[in-house]
Amino acid sequence: MKKKNRPTGFVFTKHTPKEQTPFERLFDIFQELITHTSGDFDEAIDWLRQLDEEYSLTTDEYTIDDFIEDLKKKGYIREEIQPNGAGPGKGEGKNTMTEKLERSLRKRSLDQIFGKIKRSGSGNHKTKYIGQGDEQAGEFRNYQFGDPLDRISMTESLKNAQINHGIDGFNLNENDLVVEESTHKSQMSTVLMIDISHSMILYGEDRITPAKKVAMALSELITTRYPKDTLDILVFGNDAWPIKIKDLPYLNVGPYHTNTVAGLQLAMDMLRRKRNTNKQIFMITDGKPSCMQLSDGQYYKNSVGLDPEIVRKCYMMARQARKLHIPITTFMIAQDPYLMQFVDHFTAANQGKAFYTGLKGLGEMIFTDYETNRRKRIR
Repeated sequence: MKKKNRPTGFVFTKHTPKEQTPFERLFDIFQELITHTSGDFDEAIDWLRQLDEEYSLTTDEYTIDDFIEDLKKKGYIREEIQPNGAGPGKGEGKNTMTEKLERSLRKRSLDQIFGKIKRSGSGNHKTKYIGQGDEQAGEFRNYQFGDPLDRISMTESLKNAQINHGIDGFNLNENDLVVEESTHKSQMSTVLMIDISHSMILYGEDRITPAKKVAMALSELITTRYPKDTLDILVFGNDAWPIKIKDLPYLNVGPYHTNTVAGLQLAMDMLRRKRNTNKQIFMITDGKPSCMQLSDGQYYKNSVGLDPEIVRKCYMMARQARKLHIPITTFMIAQDPYLMQFVDHFTAANQGKAFYTGLKGLGEMIFTDYETNRRKRIR
């Protein structure tokens, strides 16, 4: 029977876009808008109506009002009761996001920045060290007294027995046994510091929204792929304070200076309470440190240049973190040479890392660095 020759190579077909319902199409745009408006539903809808007028996003059969009603029915927004008793259900109360929409925004940020990442059941970080772990490394060594029996590779051990003693009479002794190595896994505690000083929206550039998206994506990544890891998030302006993951969509800048020292102090306090061996700080900032709190409780502020006293305190905090074995990775979204020089010296004091990046590649850099920090520190 003659064998048919099958064509080889690539086959190109016409792209067929995924079918979207009117709700799905508007919902994708709406999520982007409400992220930019820091959770302000009314402002996001106003923007959506303007886009609808310009690009005809809706039809007579499905309007923006129909979309709002679907958001309520699907549990993405809720109508709050006003003090006079008006609402809900009458369109008189204020519409706010629900936890379902907050989760959807985090998942969307993860898909946008980190790609489609499947959920992992174990949720641990691999390390480069070989030993008694729970993931096979594909390497073998001779059996030693005390090795668990379930680590013995029976296939390799039987092969050694046949080689060493022949196949006529089966004989297996201790010298024939080999153990398959396994890889240690470690847990990671991370603190993400986000600069919310006024400079994050200066010069017509929105820097807080990309930082917010990165935080939402990182939180979704850790809770789904590395559930045994911990992530704490803090913001710093004139002072520093922790925020919860559910508060990220509402994050906004304020009329603040940049108190980097307060942020680092709070981050180290958070990490001191963690039991994990591996600890790290990620800091997203675009400006120079310009504020610190004095011993009498007053705030010292100086926006002109790099203040020597504030810079000295920052270097001191970097060295303190190094003594605690806490590396600091700085993601600097500014290109001023004198600021880059400060970050270089700060990084040297901590022996950490620094990335000078634009807003576009911020998420990919943080994800890559988080993945590569999978190592165990031996003390």
